Amino acid sequence: MSKDIIKIKLTDREGEVHELEAPTDMNLNLMEVFKSYELPVEGTCGGMALCASCHCYVNSDHELRAASDEEEDMLDQAFYVEDNSRLSCQIRVTEDIDEISVTLAPVS
Repeated sequence: MSKDIIKIKLTDREGEVHELEAPTDMNLNLMEVFKSYELPVEGTCGGMALCASCHCYVNSDHELRAASDEEEDMLDQAFYVEDNSRLSCQIRVTEDIDEISVTLAPVS
């Protein structure tokens, strides 16, 4: 049976942990979920992988789709990039990422 709602654990830039829920049937990405909870993620480009303002670290071992060339280009220009860096706008909310754990990257 497929999951209609997944759980997301987000650590914000102050170290506060937020337990979020998101529907899997709305074609959302993580950045949109964070913004819907009014958490401090900018998403200036609207989710087009053009700004890196939604940069985050994926802490859990979920198998994610490989980063696109556009996402890699933005991460190359971002600050505080780590091996587990991703743009949250490029991670789709699907049942495959249930219980994913992410941390917002520091802003420059």
